[in-house]
Amino acid sequence: MTETDSQLFDKTDRNTVKRLPQRSSYDRELAYQILDEGLICHVGFAIEGQPFVIPTAYGRIGDKIYIHGSPASRMLRSLQGGLPVCLTVTLLDGLVLARSAFHHSMNYRSVVIFGKAEVVSELQEKLIALKAFTEHIVPQRWDEVRSPNPQELQGTLVLALPLNEASVKMRTGDPLDDKEDYNLPAWAGQIPLALTAKTPIRDSQLPLEIATPDYLLSYTRGC
Repeated sequence: MTETDSQLFDKTDRNTVKRLPQRSSYDRELAYQILDEGLICHVGFAIEGQPFVIPTAYGRIGDKIYIHGSPASRMLRSLQGGLPVCLTVTLLDGLVLARSAFHHSMNYRSVVIFGKAEVVSELQEKLIALKAFTEHIVPQRWDEVRSPNPQELQGTLVLALPLNEASVKMRTGDPLDDKEDYNLPAWAGQIPLALTAKTPIRDSQLPLEIATPDYLLSYTRGC
């Protein structure tokens, strides 16, 4: 795909990849593909000089990432006040085994996002964000289950992080050994990895007449 200015994140001092820049990309669509395949993000922030990195679920709608949780959450309480945040998502695609210990590596795709989160207070946007969380994890799930009631909505804080300052970094392919090491009698190559779903396990209290939906039996992640 030919990249145009409208398809690219602007480079800044924070999101410009310094080490191995040939593995970087600022293409929005590529970043969105990685975010849509991932399930867990890590949210980094600092309070009075103490850094924290918290894993959490997320959902994407257009050019915003949404996170949510209890209003009592230290992370959410801090971020709603405009604290700078760094959010990352990484997909591990394989292990890379080289002929030397030094050049062992991993194949991966990652997105790093910088910015400040905004509180989602409008009820309709909040519901849309909560649907995005559910559908991101299991597509088609939202329409089958009960929607959040007023008490649950009141007890859930939703934040939106604009996708304005971000970058992608990835590695693919074979190990990159030193020239003199290619004749060593050691196996080298890749061990591909993928997140796969096993057969759904029924809740022990689920009535037998409720069949497992097809969208769960065929559940997959990624390509």
